[in-house]
Amino acid sequence: MLTLAASAQNGPQKLPTIPLNAGMHIIQAELAQAPDERSIGLMFRKTMGTNEGMLFAFEQAATQCFWMKNTLLPLDIAFVAADGTVVNIDAMKPQTLESHCSTKPVPFVLEMNVGWFAKRGIKAGFKLKGAPFAN
Repeated sequence: MLTLAASAQNGPQKLPTIPLNAGMHIIQAELAQAPDERSIGLMFRKTMGTNEGMLFAFEQAATQCFWMKNTLLPLDIAFVAADGTVVNIDAMKPQTLESHCSTKPVPFVLEMNVGWFAKRGIKAGFKLKGAPFAN
């Protein structure tokens, strides 16, 4: 496992994707489930497609906090409840250690390109749909 994490530090990881629905928009989200996948996240990624993102899935709901160390892209982060309801959204600046946290315990976090949620009118209370969510 150390070899995988060490090799990923030289470039971005690529994880299997799952489709999520945000109203009429289909997101192709890479699914980060294992602790090492979640800790690497979107680090070292130089580009990401318009409707691409990363869904972080945790074993249980908790207050989730993220930062952008070694992340080159400006991102928006949505903290998502088990049923797919967006709890809060925050904008994150690249290569910073500023912490961005959920306002209540959540099992999912979705990172997308900066502005993606706002351009589609998605805010707290919006319900995402897809296989990971209990809906």
